[in-house]
Amino acid sequence: MAEHKIKEPLIHIVKRNRIPMWKTWLIRLSAILVALVVSGLVGFLLTRSNPIRIYAVMIDGSFGTERRIWGMLQNLAMLLCVSLAVTPAFKMRFWNIGAEGQVLMGGLASAACMILFGNSLPNGILILVMIIASIAAGAIWAFVPAIFRSFWNTNETLFTLMMNYIAIQIVSFFSYKWSVPKGSGNVGIINRDTHAGWLPVVGGKSYLLNILIVLGLTIIMHVYLWYSKHGYEISVVGESENTARYIGLSVRKVILRTMLISGAISGIAGWLLVAGTDHTISRNTAAGRGFTAIMVAWLAKFNPLTMILTSFLLAFFEKGAVEISTKFGLNESFSDIITGIIIFFIIGSEFFIQYSIKFREKEEK
Repeated sequence: MAEHKIKEPLIHIVKRNRIPMWKTWLIRLSAILVALVVSGLVGFLLTRSNPIRIYAVMIDGSFGTERRIWGMLQNLAMLLCVSLAVTPAFKMRFWNIGAEGQVLMGGLASAACMILFGNSLPNGILILVMIIASIAAGAIWAFVPAIFRSFWNTNETLFTLMMNYIAIQIVSFFSYKWSVPKGSGNVGIINRDTHAGWLPVVGGKSYLLNILIVLGLTIIMHVYLWYSKHGYEISVVGESENTARYIGLSVRKVILRTMLISGAISGIAGWLLVAGTDHTISRNTAAGRGFTAIMVAWLAKFNPLTMILTSFLLAFFEKGAVEISTKFGLNESFSDIITGIIIFFIIGSEFFIQYSIKFREKEEK
């Protein structure tokens, strides 16, 4: 009976061993360059303009004026803050997709304090009350799915995702209730005349305090996750819950504590957006940062310091894409297309970091 030799496939994928850090960043940089080439080609087809001019417009959109630079840094800081919020949960393999709702609830708590107590409390005390209320609101909104996950093993991805929609509807309800004029559904600038509850301007820059707060929070989270006992426990639970139980850790306690921290940081982001940036509340206050933050944290391998770079890349590309749309008279969808192309290539580069492609060797006669 003739033997049938199994023919190997032409291409097969092999998981890489650990590769040097410089090599991972070289792969990511190559992906960004390819993404820029593809984006330039798409821009040329739609605008008939030189791709170099398109890139010049993109750079001008982020760094063209001092105001644009500070605006881009503000976007970076807010995205980084939400990314810091999801990082502890994701490092623990608790898929918290609910940062969007947690940010909204934190922002709603700040707006409520500004509206209800703006005329009765000194500004310093009012800001302190807003901070406490926002942290509590964000933490509670994250604590609910953590309870169900730790006690009844529910699916945290679906649970936290559904909590986003509940938060959006709650904010929409109060936006209508507090709307100016009544019935418009738009809250408008809160305490426009008195600035009660607004964060103070530091160094003549409106967003500097926000940026400094997020920078301090980034350093604290880096130390907490990488050099503290709690950070070690988060890593162990993320690697294996059974191993964590074997060495005596209370998995339930770690999950609940970590989600409280995650929600609290989301609440701080909501407070910064309302008190230091927008001075109002709406269902769009989080502006999708809760979902973009997942990519920022994942691309940075849950390292808060590295997230500064990934946040910068996404904030820069988003700001530049919007400027291209404005300059060339295109609608907002074009900026979303460019941003999507760039993010697609950046995410795709992670495949080549984790895996290598091998071709079948030629058989010897």
